[in-house]
Amino acid sequence: MEKVEAEIGAEVPIIIETGEYAKLADASVIVKQGDTAVLVTVVMGENIVEGIDFVPLSVDYREQSSAWGKIPGGFIKREGKPTDREILVSRLIDRSIRPLFPEGFFYDVVVTALTLSADEKYDPDVLAMVGASAALHLSKVPFEGPIAGIRIARVEGEFVANPTYEQRQKADLDIVVACSKDAIVMVEGGAKEIDEKVITEALYLALEKCQPLIKAQEELKTKAGVPKLEVESLKLSEEIQKNLEEFCSPRIKEALNISDKRQRKSTLNKILEEFLSTLDTQEINKVALGYAYKKLISKILREKLFSEGRRIDGRTPDEIRPISIKVHPFERPHGSAIFTRGQTQVFATVTLGSHEEAQLVESIYEGETFKRFMLHYNFPPFCTGDARPWGPPRRREIGHGALAERALEPFIPPEEEFPYIIRIVSDVLESNGSSSMATVCAGSLALFDAGVPLPKHVAGIAMGLAVEGDKYVILTDILGEEDQLGDMDFKVAGTREGVTSIQMDIKIKGLKKEIMEEALLKAKKARLFILDKMYEAIPEPRKELSPYAPKIEIITVPEDKAFLIIGPGGKTVKEIREKTNTVIWVLEGGKVSITGQTKEDIEAAKKAIEKLVCEVEIGKIYEGRITRIEPYGLFVEICPGKIGLLHISKMENPPKDLKSVYRIGDTIKVKILEIDELGRPKFTTKFIEETSNGEGSQF
Repeated sequence: MEKVEAEIGAEVPIIIETGEYAKLADASVIVKQGDTAVLVTVVMGENIVEGIDFVPLSVDYREQSSAWGKIPGGFIKREGKPTDREILVSRLIDRSIRPLFPEGFFYDVVVTALTLSADEKYDPDVLAMVGASAALHLSKVPFEGPIAGIRIARVEGEFVANPTYEQRQKADLDIVVACSKDAIVMVEGGAKEIDEKVITEALYLALEKCQPLIKAQEELKTKAGVPKLEVESLKLSEEIQKNLEEFCSPRIKEALNISDKRQRKSTLNKILEEFLSTLDTQEINKVALGYAYKKLISKILREKLFSEGRRIDGRTPDEIRPISIKVHPFERPHGSAIFTRGQTQVFATVTLGSHEEAQLVESIYEGETFKRFMLHYNFPPFCTGDARPWGPPRRREIGHGALAERALEPFIPPEEEFPYIIRIVSDVLESNGSSSMATVCAGSLALFDAGVPLPKHVAGIAMGLAVEGDKYVILTDILGEEDQLGDMDFKVAGTREGVTSIQMDIKIKGLKKEIMEEALLKAKKARLFILDKMYEAIPEPRKELSPYAPKIEIITVPEDKAFLIIGPGGKTVKEIREKTNTVIWVLEGGKVSITGQTKEDIEAAKKAIEKLVCEVEIGKIYEGRITRIEPYGLFVEICPGKIGLLHISKMENPPKDLKSVYRIGDTIKVKILEIDELGRPKFTTKFIEETSNGEGSQF
């Protein structure tokens, strides 16, 4: 077994080992920090995958409850399909390593990361990123690494590398950064309205902190690495390349002036088909031709940008596409909005629910928790004009939903202020550039429309970059083609005061700090412009909830009596639910959530609960039920099990015969005079009207 160690400034170093486990894989490593350990393996297919022009890379990150000494919750006691958390970590790894495979490499590559042990301090996600790079670097796969993954948090004004879970709870900035030896490769994370300069500092601190991890991987490779597979260059012959440029270039320039995405795409496809018809297709590598054609489009797009200062759709680099907003376009959703920016359009709805509709989430550090705020992002095929069925959510949808959810989450009011479970559904109706950032805008507008008391709007914008030598152009509000053919995809969401969510993928090496700072500042300018439009559409949350939203009230009962509400086997709470047409949820700390469609239903449930947990108090007035009639007085039950005597001498104008006036089951207002040594109350009806009117519990 070979082992290396890297100090990154955390409490304990990171250790990378190889040679002992999973030896039938092409390469495998164990990455440790504290008691957290992740096994990462790499396996490469034996044959080239025909007919594709991308790396057939698959990344799977898996967590098993056994790693932190737990048995899975739920009915089935084994892990099933990947959780959202596992998908998001898989995406972090994939986005970090995918740009680092050479052109023309079309072998299947499967990277698998399995958490073997998890402590209460260190998150295995960044360790899995390091492991993926280390395993690829050791293997025969032609990987242009290594890279390293690291988490940077700001805790009480100080940056911390790979913080513990406890430190992250206190952080106002929490980002994961992947870096190569000289460049930032990928960024993902959230913040609590952090200034752009602070984010830049954090990114370049991450680049510095990653260097010991990269050095350790290089050291491990010298000890245990194997020769790399040589890849044949994906290039056309000089003659075909020349013919391609001469035939296609003028046609591409005209096509790039078409503003409509579908027409532009169709025209560009036809140009390639026309060129193919001029060739002997048996002598041409269609994959190489398609790749060269994409590079030619990118070259022409960049030339137009640098020479004319104009983009595909004619905009200047800083120009944002036209924005239109519709708030509450449909009646039944509790809140809704349609946000349109150019040919990107998102319909967002907000649904308010009761506590039992919260999502149960299992995590390494917190165990089982209930999630109050959810954002689900859908990307149906019709939004890009594709003719295919709409299947279950894919990894991209999970990732974009998490990005948008993270942007809005800091402003979701606490349960004490707004006792609802909140779900946003984002349906992308048209997509041509950054539907995730349009989701942030539409989601914020829909929350305001639903009456969720957010303190401010949140907006998002996607930035791009084109670099040619020493020249560069930063693009605001990028199109889909500018994302695919450009050098950076940089999504930033936040408020007027600062950033709340960030995601970045960089395709070039050595991105200068000055470019990063400028991109963040231009993103802020664009964000402020969009926020102004959003405040014009709906300046503050609605004061009233939708009439179709459920009514929820949280009451507090003595904690030691909360069990009375549930009853044996849940019988009592079930009876109250059925009688009052409500949903009742007993929470921690004596809190009880009551959900109903009308205020009357909620009041009925409250009265039933108050009767169960009521405490008698001298001088307080109650409405009780007569349970027994004797010549000397009435026995009155004011709470379940709390029965006392209303003596005839303590009654206001008592009748000669009590049975001639009262019946068992009648209700009567009584005031507690005293409580005897056995805890039994004694009542009076004298001076009730003068003292109070209807205080206390009621049957």
